[in-house]
Formats: sequence, structure tokens, C-alpha cells
Amino acid sequence: MRQKALEQRVLRQMNKANKDFGMIEKGDKILVALSGGKDSYCLLWGLQKMAAAAPFELPLVAYHLDQGQPNYDGHPMARFMETLDIEHEIENQDTYSRVLELTEEGRTYCSVCSRFRRAILYKAAERHGCNKVALGHHRDDLIETLLLNLFYSGQTKSMPPRLVNDKGTHELIRPLALCREEDLAALAKYHEYEIMPCNLCGSQQTRRQYVKRLLKDMSR
Repeated sequence: MRQKALEQRVLRQMNKANKDFGMIEKGDKILVALSGGKDSYCLLWGLQKMAAAAPFELPLVAYHLDQGQPNYDGHPMARFMETLDIEHEIENQDTYSRVLELTEEGRTYCSVCSRFRRAILYKAAERHGCNKVALGHHRDDLIETLLLNLFYSGQTKSMPPRLVNDKGTHELIRPLALCREEDLAALAKYHEYEIMPCNLCGSQQTRRQYVKRLLKDMSR
């Protein structure tokens, strides 16, 4: 797929998600969570395009959290941030040690890590005056989460495209909810983003990886 057609496709899916779920409104200021993975890079790119075309001002803040993982190399993100003409921040918080302490042997780190990261994101949003936090979960993530909940907890639910936090102060949005992972991977390759692997969860064989393989088999 040619780059222009691919970009138009991703933007069309993001705009449809925004229209279907009412994610972005006048008066919003959005903290865009950048993990260093392909999805979050594409998320920021798409939101910048949408902000440029919006009939109202839509301030964005690019935010990356250094969680103190072993062999973490933050240079790619630092280089990327330097190219941005929007407000941005790289924050250092050693959540890695706390995640190891609180995770039972044989269990995955994802749940505990996610809770720590979410709390830090809300504090960062408050610090920057943002009322919404954008995460880079895509369509495949939502489908995988649905199957994980069905298989392992007997619940029919997935990640919501919009979610207000318990205190009602901030809202999470997932603008890539209708985007295919393969399109985002191709777009990240076209844009030559420096991908930063997650060494914490990447070191474990998780249930999500099993479900991802299962979906590929079902697709074939």
C-alpha cells in the first residue's frame, strides 16, 4: 500500500472513531502517552493531523514515562521529542522495582505495571492542564482483550474507547480503536520511527500473546 493511501486510511479510521464515540471536543487539551512503540508514535501523528484540521484549537502534550527498566535506552524518544513543535515531557519514575515487588511469582507484570502507569499519567495530565489522556490501543488490542476476558474471567467486555477515571477528573480516550495493527506497523515503517521495546513485559510469555497467535490462526 502506498504511503499516502495508508495515511488516509488510518486518518479516516481515527476520524470515524472520533465521530462514533465523541472522543474529542472543543475545549479539550490532550496528553498523548508515548511508549516508544509503533502505535503511540502513529497516535501522536494522527492527532496532530486532526488538530491541524479541527475547527477549534486542540492543544496536545506529548508525554513519555521512563519506568526505570533494565537496559532502558531513552535516546530515541529524546531525539523524537526534539523534533516536536508542541509541549512535551519525559518523566523518570522507577515503577520497575515496585512492579517486581508486588507481582506474585509466575504471574505477569502487566496488570500492576498498568495501574502504576495510569496513576502517573493522570498526575502528568493534571500538571499540564489536560482533561484527557490518549492511549495507543488499536482495534486488535480491543479484540484480544475481549477474548482474554471471555477465556480467563468469563466476562464479555473489552477496552472502552472512552473511560472516565474513578474521581471523574480525567478521561481516557483510544483514538486508534478502529485502526488495524498491520496498518499502524506499515505506517510506522514508512515514517521510520525509532521503536523502543518494552523489556519488562516483553520478557514474559503472556496470555495476550497466546490470544494474538490464536487470532492469526483463526484469520487464516
